[in-house]
Amino acid sequence: MTIKTERLEFRGATGATLAARLDRPMVPPRAYALFAHCFTCSKDLFAVSRIAEGLAAEGIAVLRFDFTGLGSSEGEFANTDFSSNVGDLIAAADFLRSEYAAPEILVGHSFGGTAVLAAAQAIPEAKAVATIGAPFDPGHVRHLLKDSIAEIERTGRAEVELAGRSFRIEKGFLDDIAEQRMGERLAKLGKALLVFHAPLDDQVGIENATEIFSHARHPKSFVSLDGADHLLTDRADAVYVAGVLAAWSARYVPLRQSDWPEPKAAPDEVVVAETREGTFPQVIAAGPHRLRADEPESYGGFDSGPTPYGLLLAGLGACTSMTMRLYANRKEWPVERFSVRLRHENIHAEDCEDCESREGMVALIEREITIEGDLDDEQRASLMRIADRCPVHRTLTHEIRIRTHLAEK
Repeated sequence: MTIKTERLEFRGATGATLAARLDRPMVPPRAYALFAHCFTCSKDLFAVSRIAEGLAAEGIAVLRFDFTGLGSSEGEFANTDFSSNVGDLIAAADFLRSEYAAPEILVGHSFGGTAVLAAAQAIPEAKAVATIGAPFDPGHVRHLLKDSIAEIERTGRAEVELAGRSFRIEKGFLDDIAEQRMGERLAKLGKALLVFHAPLDDQVGIENATEIFSHARHPKSFVSLDGADHLLTDRADAVYVAGVLAAWSARYVPLRQSDWPEPKAAPDEVVVAETREGTFPQVIAAGPHRLRADEPESYGGFDSGPTPYGLLLAGLGACTSMTMRLYANRKEWPVERFSVRLRHENIHAEDCEDCESREGMVALIEREITIEGDLDDEQRASLMRIADRCPVHRTLTHEIRIRTHLAEK
């Protein structure tokens, strides 16, 4: 499914403007999700963006944002703590609720996973919560600060090097994470829970997944990310998480589906029907295959598929390339690849030198063919002549009759 990413902004818990991205399908989403990134990371971390895009491709819109003082968001990181992160998540949910629809799915990676567990009860519409490599206790991040904890306790602050960047950590941050009672929160979660964790995660040990899972009540599920690292740097791992998450959440979130059944077509026919997602989107059944047709957003569509003329040109281009390939193979000519570029426009008949009509408008299709391979001029000329013998070309340039009748009820 085609997706679109929008840049957005909203006010966080401290009043700072937070930078966000909304990854959504081109058609109306089946549900909305909220994604929280890891400690000192950003919304643009590879795993975050890949999972968000994967969910959007499954019809779920995902809002991902930078916490206060991180990424492109305003504010001072030194003035934030775990509680303010939870507040930012609640503010993000409020933003979605007011501008789009409340999030029914909450997802958090690493420290962000702990944050969504803490924020979940304050987002009543959320029905499914998923964590990815999350610590059971936010105090887990103390190990990242171990060389500076004494200085923070003594002076009230310290500059700490994290992931190659310098951050100022205040004593209030340590005090705040020490006050969290995640076991109690998990016992009262009241939502479906999915825990993703890599058994060999060297940053957040697998025992954290055990603690989260054991404290939560059913329904709860665990998925082992065998071979994955903490940041899911392997694209396949992020894609896997997105696929499993989309399938799992459908069991708990009433994903908005079309009330209309998809059309079915015999092997030798094409059936086209409205999706009723808007004015223009159509679903196309061509034998066992499924396609979409739509119009651009500038025309009032969702741009979720090619336009009708785009499909017409695609049919002509595909037929042209296939016909030329059959001919080249039969001649045993060394053609490496054919490609066809097509454009359609309506022009005045008087401007067309080789048109029979001399009045009104004429449909003009420009077809540009590229032939890659070691061929001489005569062979290329022969192939170009064959292009005009493609069955779709001949159909379009000969007399056509279209018989239309009303289907019986």
